[in-house]
Amino acid sequence: MLHRRRFLQMGSLGLTSFSFLSFKNAASAIRKPIVISTWDAGINANKGAWKVLRSGGRALDAVEQGVMVTEAEQSCCVGLGANPDREGIVTLDACIMDEYFNCGGVAALERIKHPISVARRVMEKTPHVLLVGEGAQQFAVAEGFPLEEQKLSEDAEKSYKEWLKKSEYKPIINVERSKGQNAFVPNKLPNGAWNHDTIGMVAMDADGNLSGSCTTSGMGFKMRGRVGDSPIIGAGLYVDNEVGAATATGQGEDVIRIAGSHLVVEFMRQGIAPEAACKKAVERIIKIKGEKAKEIQVGFIAINKQGEYGGYCIQKGFNFAVCYGDDHNELIDGKYILPPTPKGG
Repeated sequence: MLHRRRFLQMGSLGLTSFSFLSFKNAASAIRKPIVISTWDAGINANKGAWKVLRSGGRALDAVEQGVMVTEAEQSCCVGLGANPDREGIVTLDACIMDEYFNCGGVAALERIKHPISVARRVMEKTPHVLLVGEGAQQFAVAEGFPLEEQKLSEDAEKSYKEWLKKSEYKPIINVERSKGQNAFVPNKLPNGAWNHDTIGMVAMDADGNLSGSCTTSGMGFKMRGRVGDSPIIGAGLYVDNEVGAATATGQGEDVIRIAGSHLVVEFMRQGIAPEAACKKAVERIIKIKGEKAKEIQVGFIAINKQGEYGGYCIQKGFNFAVCYGDDHNELIDGKYILPPTPKGG
């Protein structure tokens, strides 16, 4: 028989433990709705997504509307005004994925203003996941999307003209940074502009459901027909509504090698927090690339089902935007693994 004092001590311990657990659970309450997206362009993109989320809308609608903001800006980064391929033609890639594993994508799409919306139509109206090139354009037109005239942004046109002086057939390293950032990053486009070409977005709505989107013009001055990770489910984007969602930016070939966004989600399935999961994926790329990892940039961002978020990249210079309230839409510098390369080093 338990001594009465011992019994009371155990009861007291039980109450203390219960109180601590209750406090712990309250502190880790799910943050929703929430949306995160890559790069400083994500600030405006998040605003578009938040209009949907704050009114109780679906995450799928939010991630489409959000990146449409960036597509419409006609910058050198994303959309019809972006950096062209080596033939001077802008080709666009995009994909989208919802909470039910429905997904769709387009690649090498020309003269369509909003490839993300075409990707959604592929998801909802075809038995396929990915349409490319002329076939993707034919489908878009049949769905009522007008053909637009390609008009390069001022920065993109300058970059392309400068590139044509040498026409070096080698990849421009997809290392990106935000305007005004002082961090040294190894490579720029020929006119000094940064090769910033992707926006990825993942969101959780008020019902706790996840969706994601990714849209890009691809690597500046890429070979005709080149497609990176952005329209590929599992590489540039992946959503598992039981676990979390992730998206990628940077050198697409190396994201494809490890099925990067899927890998991040699988790490989260093991109970790893989003930031740490992104870091482990980055480490995987660095292990594969070895010394050549210094020549590239790759970044991942992720959300889990608890509304926790995080991001990680290879080199200094990557950032992402986080929004979970009318007055909370901030830009966060991504943590990185490789130290900055000294100038002239």
